Amino acid sequence: MRIMLVEDIRADAILLREALIDEGLGDDLVVASDGAEALAALRGGETLPQLVLLDLNLPRVDGRDVLEGIRADPRLASLPVVVLSTSNSPADVRFAYSHNANAYVRKPNGFEALRGVARAIRDFWVRTATLPSPYAA
Repeated sequence: MRIMLVEDIRADAILLREALIDEGLGDDLVVASDGAEALAALRGGETLPQLVLLDLNLPRVDGRDVLEGIRADPRLASLPVVVLSTSNSPADVRFAYSHNANAYVRKPNGFEALRGVARAIRDFWVRTATLPSPYAA
């Protein structure tokens, strides 16, 4: 599965990458370190990811703006987006769902907890969900 991880904290990106690899999802992973990089890759890429894991608090272009940009672009509008954030703010959760995020997941502390999130992503997005075209494998 092609996944784009949008995460500005290098240590978090490395840990999440390792967790995804451990769960069989690391073969086709792209990491963007800020929202501007993510939007440029999504808008300019011929091969789109099948899933975006999006942090909300990003430099340059905030994750909220990335989500709005994805949903406003007809080519990307149905791209599955999971917000993965440390924020437990009800306002952030409301924002994500009101802007059509497919899920909001609190980013846990610790590698084993991240592996649990990666496993849940694999079990749902790879084994259970049917992805919209053109994102289907």
